[in-house]
Amino acid sequence: MTNSNRILIIDDDLDMCQLLSHFLQRKGFQTDTAHSGNKGLAKFNETGADLVLCDFRLGDMDGRKVLQKIKSSHPETAVIIITGYSDIKMAVDVMRHGAFDYIIKPLIPEEVISVINKAINESSSSIATITTIAAPIASSPKKEPALITSLPMGNSAVALDMIKQIQLVSPTNYSVLLYGESGTGKEVAANIIHKASKRKDKPFVAIDCGTLTKELAGSELFGHLKGSFTGALADKEGFFAAGEGGTLFLDEVSNLPIEVQATLLRVLQERKYKQVGSTKDIETDVRIIVASNENLYEACKKGKFREDLYHRLNEFSISISPLRERKEDIPMFAAYFIKQAATDLGRVFDGFSAEVMQLFLNYDWPGNLREFSNVIRRAALLSAGGTISINTLPWEIIGNPVKESEQTSNPGQLVLPDRKVTGTDLKDAASQAEYATIIHVLQQVKFNKTKAAEALKIDRKTLYNKIKQYEESNNGRE
Repeated sequence: MTNSNRILIIDDDLDMCQLLSHFLQRKGFQTDTAHSGNKGLAKFNETGADLVLCDFRLGDMDGRKVLQKIKSSHPETAVIIITGYSDIKMAVDVMRHGAFDYIIKPLIPEEVISVINKAINESSSSIATITTIAAPIASSPKKEPALITSLPMGNSAVALDMIKQIQLVSPTNYSVLLYGESGTGKEVAANIIHKASKRKDKPFVAIDCGTLTKELAGSELFGHLKGSFTGALADKEGFFAAGEGGTLFLDEVSNLPIEVQATLLRVLQERKYKQVGSTKDIETDVRIIVASNENLYEACKKGKFREDLYHRLNEFSISISPLRERKEDIPMFAAYFIKQAATDLGRVFDGFSAEVMQLFLNYDWPGNLREFSNVIRRAALLSAGGTISINTLPWEIIGNPVKESEQTSNPGQLVLPDRKVTGTDLKDAASQAEYATIIHVLQQVKFNKTKAAEALKIDRKTLYNKIKQYEESNNGRE
């Protein structure tokens, strides 16, 4: 890349682009900006960048396509997705496809700088080990920021049952199928199984199956010899060789192309493979653990997944429950995440207010543990220390509707910050009513801020400002 401190900002919000650019320039970075996905890609091809900040929702394409195109030609470039809470699931998905991390709006300066510095430092330390070939996918194992490998499993009945199953299957050589939504900690569970097995001193290699196209799967999984195809400039070791004697974790295995499934089945049956361009058999000894957020048996019925491979992989299955189904574990995870944040920030926290914990218990956590970790990390950034209060939470959680079972006669009741209207303070009452209206509209459009602004007949910047003004006003009353 032309400059190790060059950052490309891609956002169709011109004000956001300008603010980010000026902010990063003051921090010593060189910046370029683009206001659409196509213009951003053209700018990237023209000037290059070591890091790209890209809004997920662009006018001409989404951040996923921008990520794929950048990673296809420059896999070493770190891409950070900017997103709103309504896009959490999609943000988690793009991370599995190569994004370094995601940052949630409204942006917090300290968080932006922290994530950027981490991305640049990690990219510079690993760039020497990257081998780029002419292919649309990076030729190295996926490097998703770990959810936290020492993450506790929980104390709920559901968690304890899951722990028993992990303890039962870990010492064996059984293939294991992990089911669970994005962010539930499937890779963490797979790593725990590996570390509790006889293979614990051997490699644990995680593979994102969504990147294994039928054209590249052979090279990615089994390696290739120099000159075996256009762009094969040197011999390459595949995932099976990298994980020899250890464990291969195939994440989102339902994304494997059907042709790749057939090849993988033969290797698992025969326990040997050939590198692309070679006629020599190589014996292999690896344990396979796979994960899916899709029911593979149903995928077999639809012809999307080979039934014989399904039975080969499904020697033992474990379901990783979403956070909303084991809310008894929320206080334990909250304590764990705030302890981590305290260590990272060098601050002292003594827990959460009762109102904050109640909001945590009311919220459904669509992004599961990863979202929970991010919310607490942001709250810690906004707190000097002490007790985490309600004014540090994102407004999507503060404005979370009460569950039907918790509602009284008012079906539209909202959980709002405790702001008492005293005397005849008409301005304060109007402010609360305005905020409640904004939250109600956002919920109606699933927190799509562009649609909400249109419905409210204001522009998106005004919408952000009103939310910010309300939060600042609420902070002053704490």
